[in-house]
Amino acid sequence: MEQQIQFDNHMGETLSGTLHQPEQPPVGAVIAGHCFTCSRHTGVLRRICSELCQAGFMALRFDFSGNGQSQGRFEDSTWSKQVREMEAAIALIQEKGAPWIGLAGHSLGAAIALLTARRVKTVSGVCRVAGRVSQTRPMQFLTPSQQETLEQTGQVGFSSRERELKLTRNFFADADRHDLMDATRSLTIPMLVVHGDRDEIIPVAEAHLAKTANPRLVELAIVAGGDHMLAQPDHQRQVARTVADWFCRQAGVPVPGGKSRQ
Repeated sequence: MEQQIQFDNHMGETLSGTLHQPEQPPVGAVIAGHCFTCSRHTGVLRRICSELCQAGFMALRFDFSGNGQSQGRFEDSTWSKQVREMEAAIALIQEKGAPWIGLAGHSLGAAIALLTARRVKTVSGVCRVAGRVSQTRPMQFLTPSQQETLEQTGQVGFSSRERELKLTRNFFADADRHDLMDATRSLTIPMLVVHGDRDEIIPVAEAHLAKTANPRLVELAIVAGGDHMLAQPDHQRQVARTVADWFCRQAGVPVPGGKSRQ
């Protein structure tokens, strides 16, 4: 069953989410964050949460502030703000009595899930889909002209998904304070890294870097032919089953349909 819910972040802004509730008491809960300028309705997140629900998990996908149906201004976005919003989602799930909690995220959401998992000790597993661990300084991805505009005005505009958006100097300064490679090396809970080998935005080499950074706790799942959004239905089905099966193993509950599914 899917339920549309709302909850507040630390700034009093209302965030919108979709809660997937299994028919039986949940075996655990997984909270999922979306990619940069996206929303909770991206295909791969919907499919993952649906599969998790079928496996017995409560699953929450939500819009970060300034995105989707959540309140807030996009230009106020920072990585730290989104981490605190994922923490608010964890608090909500804890109030519902989830016996086990995992985090997941796609692209930028993968970064937020990792950073949150390192801060919140009640998180027992994290799954990163199409995420980056190196070159995490967003300023590097601006053109010289954009960098000059940011320096002169304190903000830079861009177009994404039919929206005219802007980021401020604060976004870049905040991102520079986070080191995803260090977060991966120092992680003390299991992490599943899922990546398409034809990702045109973040190369699959990033997945292998994560494995090298923490070989004991990182497990890889490479999707043959998968692009960044894992847009093909077969790829979404494969990813969702892989993620759900992995979370079942981490939570110590039976994998639906047997040991593993393809």
